[in-house]
Amino acid sequence: MRLLVLGGTEFVGRAVVTAALARGWEVTVFHRGRHRPPPGVRALHGDRGTAAGLAALADHDGRWDAVVDTWSAAPRAVLAAARLLRGRTGRYVYVSSRSVYAWPSPPGAAEDAPLVAGAAADAGASDYPRDKRGGELAAVAAFGERDSLLVRAGLILGPHENIGRLPWWLTRIARGGPVLAPGPRDLPIQFIDVRDLADWVVGAVERESSGPYNLVAPPGHTTMGELLEACVRATGADAELRWTDPEVILAAGIEPWTGLPVWAPPGGETYDAVHRADVSRAVATGLVCRPVDATVADTWRWLTRIGGTAPRRPDRPAPGVAPEVEARVLDAVRGVPGTTLEEGALDD
Repeated sequence: MRLLVLGGTEFVGRAVVTAALARGWEVTVFHRGRHRPPPGVRALHGDRGTAAGLAALADHDGRWDAVVDTWSAAPRAVLAAARLLRGRTGRYVYVSSRSVYAWPSPPGAAEDAPLVAGAAADAGASDYPRDKRGGELAAVAAFGERDSLLVRAGLILGPHENIGRLPWWLTRIARGGPVLAPGPRDLPIQFIDVRDLADWVVGAVERESSGPYNLVAPPGHTTMGELLEACVRATGADAELRWTDPEVILAAGIEPWTGLPVWAPPGGETYDAVHRADVSRAVATGLVCRPVDATVADTWRWLTRIGGTAPRRPDRPAPGVAPEVEARVLDAVRGVPGTTLEEGALDD
């Protein structure tokens, strides 16, 4: 198999390249040259954000069985690439997001759930949901429904993460001491290891799959407690997880999902949208998800190997709660005077 990856040097794209190489595929990556691709690939350089950004692809006479595109900005960049490659590539795989569903996404939403309005294949950059939906429309416009695959990924974790969610938890827990752990401890969560996503994608290329797929672990794959306890084991830190009621965390002004990454309070719109997806279609086509301990331990090994500081995309806000805010909440939970929480917020 011959695969072209648009990107291919960071997180999801890198994992797809690695999975394809492991199967003996011939892989070409098209990227800006800011990061070194995995060894064993052919590299082409260009910046899709510029007028002449696709020149290296246009001048190259290569043909591929499939292209994988992870673009997250202006949909017209996807449209331009897809149109250019239409006669030279068999299938267009666009790594999208479950953010394309209209908010609030109902619990148990499958691929036929309502989609965000206002997206267009030829649009400039807007917001993340419309950009991703526009990218889907662009892929389908150029390749048709039969030859396009839309991978609607949920929360992605694992080695080389450049968003910072799991690295933040690992770094925080590695510091040791009391850790603000958002409850309930047995709260089911959904994520997908980037390597499992990549394995499914290359398998889908082989199967010539098409159409949209929600791609994240099945509901109940793990819990918030299992994730953070895996972080304690992986780091070997002298950390004490202080499980705290959601009401206390929210009363302190800590934002779900961003302030305490991965977590959202049960019963809310964010939790239903992020951690209650229907992934039966992907499971029926071979999705296999490794245990949470493997994801956490491998991410910690990678993080320590690169010096403890994870790379981070400049277009995403830094995740995590400030140390002084965490300390204030922990003190309040222990009944230490001076908390700024509203009176009665800590009543049990």
